[in-house]
Amino acid sequence: MFIIFIIGTAGSGKSKLTAAFNEWLKMAKQDVAVVNLDPGVLALPYTPDVDIRNYIDIVELMEKYSLGPNGALIMAADLIADEIEQISKEIAELKSDIVLVDTAGQMELFAFRASGPYIASELTKEPKAIVYLFDAVFSANPFNYVSNLFLSAAVYNRFLLPQIHVLSKCDLLPKKEVDKIVNWSANPRILEAAFEEKLEGTKRLLSRNMMQAIHKLGLKFLLIPVSAKTNEGIINFNIALERVLAGGEKYTY
Repeated sequence: MFIIFIIGTAGSGKSKLTAAFNEWLKMAKQDVAVVNLDPGVLALPYTPDVDIRNYIDIVELMEKYSLGPNGALIMAADLIADEIEQISKEIAELKSDIVLVDTAGQMELFAFRASGPYIASELTKEPKAIVYLFDAVFSANPFNYVSNLFLSAAVYNRFLLPQIHVLSKCDLLPKKEVDKIVNWSANPRILEAAFEEKLEGTKRLLSRNMMQAIHKLGLKFLLIPVSAKTNEGIINFNIALERVLAGGEKYTY
């Protein structure tokens, strides 16, 4: 069994990619299960096999503790840790080869609270990986791109798990724009040239320094362009996951 966490900023397409990849894996005859870890979501583009909403009710938390929506979501994010043993048991009983975990819409609720790394660590002891989504439309600007790059590095620092980086929703940009962003991820010099061309003043200085700091750490964030709408890039995405989780072999032995 391999556990794959889907993480990204709000609106980056986590649930849609989870749904599309789930269907693609099923078509490839893989035994896959999906876990929803977002207690505040109202509708999902897939039917979860394990659903945190069966354990935690946001409306109930709001009423019981006189909380607003944000306060209830923060409390719920921490309460997930209390349910982790039962959730792990549910996942183990599914006996699936691959488990896709769709995390909270607001990334910070999972990635930057103390409960997040604990949940990732304790959600079974099977091999795990993180998929971090770069929203293609947001990342088309070099300043936004390097901000997302820094967030991605922060997520890696929090979890210290194998991490794959996806340029999500790439169908919303012309191929030339998609290739430009992928080239930024592959070559720091091309990205630095974009800073010089598109940015000025403090934005240019901050972006250059953040990029250089990440580069000095030896972290690489090569992007895989993927569209949940057209399935473009799904094969390359799957190959990358097989490489980090199964040493390049198929998930099913």
